[in-house]
Amino acid sequence: MTNQRIVEHFRESAELKIQAANQLATPISDAVALMFTALSNGNKILACGNGGSAADSQHFAAELVGRFERERLPLPAIALTTDTSIITAIGNDYSFTEIFSKQIQAFGQSGDVLLAMSTSGNSANVIAAIEAALERDMRIVALTGKGGGAIAKLLTDVDVHICVPHDRTARIQEVHLLTIHCLCDGIDVALFGEDAND
Repeated sequence: MTNQRIVEHFRESAELKIQAANQLATPISDAVALMFTALSNGNKILACGNGGSAADSQHFAAELVGRFERERLPLPAIALTTDTSIITAIGNDYSFTEIFSKQIQAFGQSGDVLLAMSTSGNSANVIAAIEAALERDMRIVALTGKGGGAIAKLLTDVDVHICVPHDRTARIQEVHLLTIHCLCDGIDVALFGEDAND
């Protein structure tokens, strides 16, 4: 791999983030408000996705249950991607499509928020998760790319769609990670106010 190819990865990622900033600022702010309301009312956030998005789900839950950048009480967030016994049992006995939706049927309650991640917007098990969440009167924050796919058509007026304006999976995932950090920071600020050192 040449240095120029590496530099091109950095350049494309940086340019996308700058381009997406204004476009995504409002939906990210709306997502913070939705999550803040849920947490303030004693509800929780469930998160799901596949592959890199599964890792992002766990990253998000870790930042809320542990901490992001300031000391605070733990906040209730669960990544639906971590219990291999549940995931493999459902995948084996039913189908891989149901690995998240059955957990939402078990754990999800009205007023909870589902953070649903799919770079294509077409992941069948994430779509099934959204459908299960909507049946339970949960709110959805969807992180997608590539135009939003089938997920874009499922969301209601009270849900939030954060769609990265790009078609390359790696670049979409990079913006998703930055978005997760914006969500965590926004939740902290909404709950506890601006940090004097900000």
